[in-house]
Amino acid sequence: MNKPQSWVSPLMRLPAVLKPLTAAQKKHYGEVLNPTRWWGRMPFLFWLVALFVGFLERRRARLTPVLRALLMTRVSQVCHCAFCVDANSLRLAERCGAMEKVLAVATWHTSTLFSEEERAALAYADAVTATPPRVDAALKAQMKQHFSDEAISEMTALLAFQNLSARFNAALEIPSQGLCDGLKGAPRA
Repeated sequence: MNKPQSWVSPLMRLPAVLKPLTAAQKKHYGEVLNPTRWWGRMPFLFWLVALFVGFLERRRARLTPVLRALLMTRVSQVCHCAFCVDANSLRLAERCGAMEKVLAVATWHTSTLFSEEERAALAYADAVTATPPRVDAALKAQMKQHFSDEAISEMTALLAFQNLSARFNAALEIPSQGLCDGLKGAPRA
């Protein structure tokens, strides 16, 4: 099977300054993640992006791990980022312990698997990801019913990060790595 190729070549040799990141990726996934080979051309910017997402994924984050993964998966889908859908679906499956929600994210509007809080957050993710963003008064009121101002601010930062990541990867046609094959069942360990 032929993997899709990006129109910008990936780096085969990465800068030494990225060694801590690549070592962590190899430990967790068994290989260096595809986007690293493109971000590697800008190693210091890549470190800043990694620190940004690391802060958003911290233990004391205002959003639950499942909600963060759910939102990242949805933005990945809306932005048509093959790699991000793959990686964030794996994260969501790991955090949920099952594939049902992963498989339902694309049809969240009609699915019964999501709580009212999750539905509000997913609607907000869709609105923020739209160009231009479409956050109307009704959605703002719905968000205020479920989330504090601090949580909304952190959620907006998470959505902005995932938009950056997904749009970077989609524009460069960075391929999926098969981390989570939702059509065949369980995520790869």
